[in-house]
This record gives sequence, structure tokens and C-alpha cells, in this order.
Amino acid sequence: MTKQLTHIDETGNASMVDVSNKQATVRTAVASGKVVFPSDVFDTLASKDFLGHKGSIIQTAVIAGIQAVKKTAELIPLCHQLNLSKIQIDIAPVKNALQIRCKVKCNEQTGVEMEALTGVSVSALTIYDMCKALSHDIKISCPRKYLINHDTKLVFPKYENVLLNANSEEDYKKALEKLA
Repeated sequence: MTKQLTHIDETGNASMVDVSNKQATVRTAVASGKVVFPSDVFDTLASKDFLGHKGSIIQTAVIAGIQAVKKTAELIPLCHQLNLSKIQIDIAPVKNALQIRCKVKCNEQTGVEMEALTGVSVSALTIYDMCKALSHDIKISCPRKYLINHDTKLVFPKYENVLLNANSEEDYKKALEKLA
């Protein structure tokens, strides 16, 4: 079976995928990313509990990420509008970085991986925006999708093999920390 682009029709034009014949199922996607700071900048932020002149860096990034998840279909032209049932964004300090994890859930005919990736991306950009005055050497890691769950079928991208042994949400968190 040859893989084909799903958002290009037979004439080569952009096209939204027709999901009308699919059953609505519970779908979950989890993505992660990281904002890496020079060590002196991270130490400064941590000593202030990640509070900046604009307020809580972490809470502002969480809210921005949630808003972005809800607007994914407006930002990415061929994404379907979805009735989301859960958005959870966790941001935690790790060695010289803030680790971002976004979990999105819905009961729909198509998945929510783009929403999870969007949540991580906008959370990371918000952190950068709030901290860039301290350094322009802050780096944003590429957001990565590491779990897709369509009912009980789990799909793991190849580069996240360490998560294959995770059997619970706590195990996922521990595995994610190892990837950081």
C-alpha cells in the first residue's frame, strides 16, 4: 500500500478530508515540547517562581495554549472544527527548561493530534515572549506528538519508543521526563 497525502485531491488541489462515513469515537492525543533557557536565565526565573513583570509565566502559557487548542481549525486551514471534551496543559521545570505537555480529548470522527501540537506550540511561544527580554538564546524544541488513542488503540511514533512500556498516566509522565 502506497501512502498518499490526505489533504490533496485527485486534481492536486487542497481538500479537507471527508470524515462523514467515520464513526465518532473517543480520541486522545498528547504532545510535548520544551523551552530551553541559558542556565543563568533559568536560575533567575526559577528564583522568582517563574513570575515575570506580566504575571505568572507558566499560567499565562497554559491559558494561551488552551485558547490555541480551541482555535486550531481557524489556524490550520484543513483541520476540522471539533467539539473538544478535555484540554490539559502541564508545564513543569526540568533542567534549564520548561517542559510542556498538552493532552486533548474529544468524541469525534477525526483525531486531535493537531490540537495537541498547537497547544504545545503556542504555550512555548508564550513562554518565549514573556522571557525574551532576558535572553534571545532561549530555544524552543520542536513539539512532538507521542500518544494517539482512538478508543483503545494506542499509536506511538517511532522516536518515542521509550513510552511503549508505559502502562499508566504516571508511567507516561516518568517516561516523558526521561525524554526531556
